[in-house]
Amino acid sequence: MERVLEPEVMDTWEEAVEYDSMDFVEVNTAFAERAIALGPTSAAAVLDAGTGTARIPIAIAQRKPDWKIIAIDLSENMLKIGDRNVAAAGLPHQIQLAWVDAKQLPYETGQFDFVISNSIVHHLPDPLPFFRELNRVLKPGGGIFLRDLLRPADELTRDRLVEEYAGESTDRQKQLFRDSLHAAFTVEEVRRMAGEAGLADLNIYPSSDRHWTAERPWTSRSALPGIGRTRRKLSEPKPIESSPSRL
Repeated sequence: MERVLEPEVMDTWEEAVEYDSMDFVEVNTAFAERAIALGPTSAAAVLDAGTGTARIPIAIAQRKPDWKIIAIDLSENMLKIGDRNVAAAGLPHQIQLAWVDAKQLPYETGQFDFVISNSIVHHLPDPLPFFRELNRVLKPGGGIFLRDLLRPADELTRDRLVEEYAGESTDRQKQLFRDSLHAAFTVEEVRRMAGEAGLADLNIYPSSDRHWTAERPWTSRSALPGIGRTRRKLSEPKPIESSPSRL
């Protein structure tokens, strides 16, 4: 099935409110737990690209009080709701929201210990600039955790996935999920782009029947290439729960 683009930004107030009202608690919790397993073991500077309404950085910050998270998005209305959510969680000292294009990051080279992103890639017409920027802003030994939708092989499979995972949703939500699946990438395409961006040691794999995951555990700065770098041993990631990660 050929890729069909969808809008890069979900920016109407109605879209932002509808998205924030959907029940992603299980999916967001699973993402947060895996991010913590992959990420720094102490204080860290973390970038969340495509944060939406900031539910994931909130879930992470509640478990990792020594992480400072910059959470970016191109949707002003998503960020407005995200700002309310961060304030309600009592975490404005730990989470900074910013209206930023992930393809042109205003941050210094080597600024972040860890970069995470849930479901931004399928929104991008060309994700390669994002991957290059991700590589640039990471410190040596920096960790990566990306997860996104996986484009099905054909329309029949796409429609089956919509009914299986969004069958109880509204017609509008089903259409959003259908469009997102059609706009997603295959694992092979993601691997090619990551390689072109110079992202080394990145494990990219299908993590469910509708998701791919790309991850690289954080390592300490004292364990860099040429100095006997080692990777932390991690438990196997949990399977993705049965809700779409982002419509």
